Amino acid sequence: MKDYICLATFTYPHEYLVIKLEFENAGIRHYFQNETLIGLLPLSSVAFGGIRLMVHPSFISKAKQIIDSLNDKSSHLRIV
Repeated sequence: MKDYICLATFTYPHEYLVIKLEFENAGIRHYFQNETLIGLLPLSSVAFGGIRLMVHPSFISKAKQIIDSLNDKSSHLRIV
């Protein structure tokens, strides 16, 4: 897990649910660092540096494509 790269940071768990589903469907190896801790103590998110999306280096380009497609203004699953 030390080789994984931080691709994005989120403050609360509800902000990344669509990304999580898209990554699982695409078979992208990833995990969310601090996910459980911030789920239990949501007001401490800033203190812990947020929830980090960690992606395996071999899936970086595919992961960026998915994130970019979700940030597209025409996407109905747009990330806020």
